[in-house]
Amino acid sequence: MAILEILEFPDPRLRTTAEDVSEVNDEIRALVDDMFETMYDAPGVGLAATQINVHKRVVVIDVSEEQDQPLVFINPEVEVLDQDSLHDYDEGCLSVPGFYETVSRPDRIRVTALNREGESFSMEPDGLLAVCIQHELDHLNGKLFVDYISNMKRQRIRKKLEKQHRTQA
Repeated sequence: MAILEILEFPDPRLRTTAEDVSEVNDEIRALVDDMFETMYDAPGVGLAATQINVHKRVVVIDVSEEQDQPLVFINPEVEVLDQDSLHDYDEGCLSVPGFYETVSRPDRIRVTALNREGESFSMEPDGLLAVCIQHELDHLNGKLFVDYISNMKRQRIRKKLEKQHRTQA
């Protein structure tokens, strides 16, 4: 297993739309393992393959306090179960480190995906897990949580991160 580099906003590679995984094989399972190691090390509760510059529809999530409930979503599809039930959550992102903004998202969804073994499953999470799934699926579609906030706030975050990147280089 390996800890991989996480791309940071405004890296244009974060805007790439991920492609479906055609076969869940040892290469994909190794990617999943590396993604979990990277996510736990960061530390975070979710990571999309796009964030590590792998443009496949793969997401790993673990919202448990003990980091002992890993979930894998390969080729995930989401259906909103209640369009009228939006909740505000303070979201952060490993690709936008140090920034948190309030984002309004549906609270109840159904997600269908393949697991680490390539088996299809479906679940109806709510609360934090539902928000996390939607956040990570946005990454697979080239979207970031900062796209939900005002242009002024987004530009302020961009400038601060660009300045950090210059001083680290």
